This record gives sequence, C-alpha cells and structure tokens, in this order.
Amino acid sequence: PQKTSFHRAQTLDFKNGYAFSRLPREGVGGETLLANQLSQDELDDLCTKGAMLTYGQVKRSAPSRFTPAFVEYDKKVLKFDAYFQEEVATSAEEQYRIHQVGIYYYLEDGSMCVIEPVVKNSGLLQGKLMKRHRVPKNEQGDYYHWKDLNLGINLTMYGRTYRLVNCDSFTKVFLESQGIVVNPPEEMVLDPYTEHRRPVQKPIMPASPNPFRQFLAYDTKVLRFYAIWDDTNSPFGDHHPCIIHYFLADDTVEVQEVHKRNDGKDPFLVLMRRQRLPKIFGDKKKNFPSCVLEITDQEVQEWYSPKDFGIGKSLTLLGRTFLIYDMDKFTQDFYREKYGITDFQPVDINKKPTEKVAQVIPPHNGFGIPEDSLQNCLSLIPKPPRKDIIKMLENNLKILRYQVALDSPVPVDKNRCFILSYFLSDDTISIYEPPVRNSGIPGGKYLKRTRVTKPGSTPENPIYYEPSDFTIGSTIEVFGHRFIITDTDEYVLNYLENNSESFPAATLQSIRDHFRPRHTVVETASSGVPKKDLDDLIMEVQKELKLLDPFNTKKFHEEFHHFDKEGSGFLDKTRFLNICDRFHVPTSTILLKKLIDYCSCGEDKVNYRDFLLSFPS
Repeated sequence: PQKTSFHRAQTLDFKNGYAFSRLPREGVGGETLLANQLSQDELDDLCTKGAMLTYGQVKRSAPSRFTPAFVEYDKKVLKFDAYFQEEVATSAEEQYRIHQVGIYYYLEDGSMCVIEPVVKNSGLLQGKLMKRHRVPKNEQGDYYHWKDLNLGINLTMYGRTYRLVNCDSFTKVFLESQGIVVNPPEEMVLDPYTEHRRPVQKPIMPASPNPFRQFLAYDTKVLRFYAIWDDTNSPFGDHHPCIIHYFLADDTVEVQEVHKRNDGKDPFLVLMRRQRLPKIFGDKKKNFPSCVLEITDQEVQEWYSPKDFGIGKSLTLLGRTFLIYDMDKFTQDFYREKYGITDFQPVDINKKPTEKVAQVIPPHNGFGIPEDSLQNCLSLIPKPPRKDIIKMLENNLKILRYQVALDSPVPVDKNRCFILSYFLSDDTISIYEPPVRNSGIPGGKYLKRTRVTKPGSTPENPIYYEPSDFTIGSTIEVFGHRFIITDTDEYVLNYLENNSESFPAATLQSIRDHFRPRHTVVETASSGVPKKDLDDLIMEVQKELKLLDPFNTKKFHEEFHHFDKEGSGFLDKTRFLNICDRFHVPTSTILLKKLIDYCSCGEDKVNYRDFLLSFPS
C-alpha cells in the first residue's frame, strides 16, 4: 500500500534509424529484477524438452510477445501505379489530361500520399500532390485501410478519382498473404496530347547522291567508333585511345583523343579536325601543291564512307593507323538496318602484362661510397641512403683513436705519424697527420671522414672495416695506402672491455697486451712518491729555475716528444740526460737530482711527462 510509483521500464528503442525491442532492465516502479539463475545449457534443454503431463491439468504456454504495429510494419510501404483524368477548359487542342501517379500506403500508421513523377519542361505542378496523412474514407469518420486497396478499382480521395492499374511485387505478396485476391493488372492509360506531340523516330534512309537530301535526312546523326592509335614505333610513342566521329550529314570525319588524368599529354581534344578524308587518290600531277590547296573530287578517286568502318578494321587516316574495337548503340543500329551486320563483339585491346626485366646494377666506378652511387641506379632523382638513426644516437661522439705509421718504401715516410679515428656512429674513418715543424710535410687532414672497404671486397658486396679489425700491429689498407697500427688510447681499451661480447677475444687481448707494460711502469712510478711531495718538489724546482738564464721550453718539450716514438711518456735515462745537457738544464743540482729520481722507473727509464711539469711551455 505504500508504493506510489507504478511506471514500467522502456522496452522499445531506436538504433541507426531502426526500431527494436529489448528486455527491461528493471521492473514496475523501478524494482530490481532478479537475474535468471539457470545456465545457458539448462535453458537450452528446457527449450527443446517437451512438456510431459503426469498429474494435474496441462499447463498452457506463455503468450507470444506483443509487438506494436509501428515496429512490425516499420518502413513497409504498399505502392500502387494509378492515373487520374483532369479536364482542360482553357485549351482548344486537348479536352482532358491524363496524370500518371504513384499511391503509397504506409502500413505502420495507415497514412497515404500521392506523388506524380516530375517531367522536365512540362509546365505543370508535379511532385507530391497529396502529403502523407490518414485519408478519410467517408463522412462517418472512417479512414482508408489497406484492405480497401486492390487493382482495377477506382479510389476517390478529396473529390479526385484515381484508377489503380498495377502494383509492385512486395504489395502483391503482402495482399495475397493476408487472403486478398489481387485483380489482374491493367494497362496504363497515356495522355493523348503528349503522345501526339512526341516526335516520331524517322527511319534511316540510305545515302543519296543529293547532298541537300542527305543533309535533311541525316542531320545531327553521327556514327561513333572507339579506336586506338598505335604509335609505339615512333620515339616515345604510346597507345592513344581515340573516338572517331563520322557525320552522316556530309560524310566528314573527326578524330578526338581521349585523355586521362595525369597522363602527361597536352590537353588537346581534337586530333583531326572535321573534314572529308580521302581513301584512294587518283592520278595526281607531280606539280600539284597538295600541302597548300584543298583536295577536291578531281584528285580523289574514293572517299571514306560508312562501309569502310567496322569493329576490328584498321584505317589509315592522314598517315595514322587506327584500330576500331567498339561502337555505340546508335552506330550498331545503323549498321544492322543498312548493312545487315549483327556481330558487334568488341575487340579486346587490353595490354598483356610485360615481363619484368631484372635490373642489373653496374659496378662501382670508385667515386663516392657505393651506397650513395647506387641511388643513381634506383631513381631518376637520387636520394641520400638511409642512415641508422638509432645507432647514431647511441654512439654519438664515440670515437676510437689509433696511432698508425705509413708502410712505405720511401725513407721520408718512415718517421711520419698519423692519427686514425674510427667513428662508431656511422662506421666512418678519418686520418689526421699532426704537423711537425721543419719536416717538410705540411700535415693536417690526410683522409676525410668516409667508409673504407677491406681489400678483396667487391663493389656488389662491399665489406667495410670494423673495430674488430684494428689490433696492435695489424695493417690497414686505405685506398692503396698501407698503415700499421702502433698505438691507441685507453678509451679504446675501456670501450672494448665494456662491450667485450661484441668483439673477438683476439682484438681485446691485443689491446690489453699493449697496455700491460705501460700500466706496470706507471704503477711502479707512482707507488714510491706521494703526489703531494711531488707537487711540492716541482714548485721548489720552478723557483730555482727562475734564477737561471731563460731558454726555449717549447722546443724542450718538442725534443722529448720527438724521441718518444711510441708515445708512452718514458725515455731512456741516457737519452733523457743528453737532452737536458743540450738545453743546459742543471741536472747536477740537488733538487733536479731528487726530481729525476722521483720520475725514474727502474734504472733505465724516466717519466719525462712528470719531469716536464716543472718546465711549463
């Protein structure tokens, strides 16, 4: 008794313009509906299992679900072809006019509408004559029902009587399914005035020698042929689709070229202007200027006529050969009536797929890198080869540097020193020669940054140098020049050790064996002297040197570096003392002796780099 809401949930809905029904999500008044507790298999068994009566009365099945009419008959329309007669009192040529209309009955709501097809330039108000609504049947308030509609009956609506003569297939099937016997269709009545004014198709008359009669008989009648002009024998020739027009009024011919979008040709429609075309020339005089004067009947023995045209025929028009492969319907009717030709099967002109020729890449000519030169063979406008962006970002500014010597029989080249840089970002190599004063060689850039192929690799399959190929003592051939790797920096050793899984063990072991004596010497030199004591001693030596005569410390540094061929930073003690005596360095003083002892590594090696800290350049 306390319940106040009794509304039902909405079960009808529209989706994409179609009405459909769905199960309610809640009960009357918003009550919660309990979900079915049975599984899908149990529900299927209950649907297939028949009812078995054991005791009691037979249970009646549930009534079928109710579907509204506007859902059942949505978008279902009965269409009848009809006509009505309208009196014409303002014209002396016609007394009445026949209007052909279509009557539509909408089953979903019982509404009707009348539509007359629009005829262009008829001067009449056509279109929808009666808008869609329920049409009253009589004065008692009844409306027309689909049961009142049938073929061969008169239907009066708003004082206008329509005669129903035919219907579509859906209407016929629907009426018969409802038990209505559909009357046989009747013939649609035509408007007599319209039929009187309809132009009569004149029969095509044969050609006559009288040009005026031919013009009157065949004016505006044109034969249309679809042809193709094969121009492949000329340079840059192609197959040109064309349309040949033969004008029956004066036996002239016009050729138009059919252009496609972006075909690369000039957009000129007319290939040959409208003119009479000679087929067979007569005995033309040698001095007849045919390129200037027009050709008349005296110079031409026979002109082209309709009998010379046909499907499958090749015609030579002004030096161009055209193959006719099809014609339009009017042309087919013309040839059927005049010449009795019945075979108008079009000719297949589709091009056969050409066999793709394998592209042959020419060998590399030696200019530039092969990848860059290959783009000239793949495209008319070459594009730069694609780069590995991920590799460039991961290895940006990562450079492996090696000290190399030139392997040359020339004595001057034996003392030359080069720095080979390997860029990990793009696997390129550059070689730089440090300038040496008074050597006669300017130095500087020896090889710009580029990729270098290994000796023996082919241009089709080039093999480039990799970091695994650079070991101490190995020979690198760069464009005919041989270089021997003599040294490298510690960054190379650290990089190879951090990425040991990417390089051969022999390459890493070669670099380690090269740095092992140097690490031993450095450890020996740095183990005996604390860095603080060495710095204090260097400051005292610098104070003492200020009291002596000044000398060129820059040349003093260059002399030590010149005799250190391997760049290890260590020299023999005898050579070290000779250089100091040459520059008048007082090595006999107590402070310098102590500094030399600190920089000594064993009995025969001196770390000249620590010693030169006292002689700033």
